Amino acid sequence: MIPLPVAPLTAEGFAPWGDVIEARGTPDRLINQGLCGRFHDLARLDFGDGRAGLSLFDAEARHLPHVVDMVERHPDGSQAFIPVSGVPFLVIVAEDAGGVPVRLRAFVTAPGQSVNLLRGVWHGVLAPLGSRGQFVVLDRIGDGPNLQEHWFDTPYVIDSVPDFRGTPAT
Repeated sequence: MIPLPVAPLTAEGFAPWGDVIEARGTPDRLINQGLCGRFHDLARLDFGDGRAGLSLFDAEARHLPHVVDMVERHPDGSQAFIPVSGVPFLVIVAEDAGGVPVRLRAFVTAPGQSVNLLRGVWHGVLAPLGSRGQFVVLDRIGDGPNLQEHWFDTPYVIDSVPDFRGTPAT
């Protein structure tokens, strides 16, 4: 297996594959009589033919070592994952080289972080760490196939995940 190191999720580090959705800094504007801060337009949502759909996912816990033997992508729409249960989760992405995923990267979310994967980005399966996770998912609903999978001949493995302070955790 190929070792796959994990980095903390940052907007800058994740930008080639999507958006980190989180309340950073001060709100763009105040609404609701000044009692609610709005962090506005945090994700580049992009859907081909079809419509935006809102779903709930209930994902089983993943534990270390975590084997990455497959990634998938959705050519007709972006996908946003918003944890409801607060559990950290792995975000595995890859560059595309002629229809083949290459140069995998792995990130771990911090409390309060969500992600939006851009249309066509290779990514791993939903992987909440340590305990079951529920997620609100915003993605394309429509006719026709919107899923491509790639299975690796040699899987990748994640043996440890840094905690939110940057020290290794297992």
